[in-house]
Parts: sequence; C-alpha cells; structure tokens
Amino acid sequence: MGRIVDLLGEVAAAAEEGAEGLEIPLDARERLLECWRDEDLDDAVSLVRDSLSQGELVEAADSLSARLVEVLGAFGAEAAFGQVREDRAHLSLDVIGQLTRRVARLEEILDVLRDGPPPDGRGFEELRRRLADVGIEAEMGSEPGGEPEGGV
Repeated sequence: MGRIVDLLGEVAAAAEEGAEGLEIPLDARERLLECWRDEDLDDAVSLVRDSLSQGELVEAADSLSARLVEVLGAFGAEAAFGQVREDRAHLSLDVIGQLTRRVARLEEILDVLRDGPPPDGRGFEELRRRLADVGIEAEMGSEPGGEPEGGV
C-alpha cells in the first residue's frame, strides 16, 4: 500500500494541467516507467485527477452553500419574511453577482464530473454576460465607432 501512496504522491507532484486535463510530462513519465507499468501510471493520474476535482467540488459547494445560508438567513427575520410573503423581497445586484460567480465555478467543476448532460445554461450565461457589462455600459457607448449612449 505504501508504494501506491508513493506513486500517487509522485504523480500529483509531477502532473500538469494539459489540453486533455491532468497529464504527466514526458520526462516524468519516463522516469516513473522505470518502476511502474503504463497502466499503473494511467490509473494513478485518474485517481489524482478525481481527488483534485473532488477537493475543488467541495470547496466550490462550500462557498456557494455558505453564501446561500447568509442570503437566505436574512429572510428569517420577521419583517424580511413578511416581505417574502408579500412578494416584495429582492436581491441586490451585488448578491446576484456573488451567487452567479459561485455557481459558475461549481458548474465548471461539475462539467468535468457529470455523467449526464448539463442543465440548459443559456439564461445563466446571458446573466453572466450582463453582470460582466455592469459599469462599463457608458464606456462601451463612448468608444470610437461604438453606439452612443441611449441607442441610435
């Protein structure tokens, strides 16, 4: 068991993010092949990739959950809950932006781990684009060749 742990440690130390995900550079792979079979290295890379993805998933889910607990907890007060019941509750642009960034990171990680298709993200991507444009709309309209503020 100790040898396998050593292999996983060496793979984790040598691995780099490549075009196809986590990869072992050729020089490190050749060095490891002196003691290990090719299949062992492939299995180790897969285990390290899964372990890193799981850690990132937990971190992203924890961040999202903590922020949602905070946001939803604000509606626990009697007056705030009354606004919810009367459909007068709202979320600020800042809160929506924070939640969107956290969900986007979580989706990036889940895309690697999902077995099935992702949810329809067209509306979510449009929200991300609009949030990214907040504050630069005036600049965009004043750029040379850009559309003036207020439209044509």
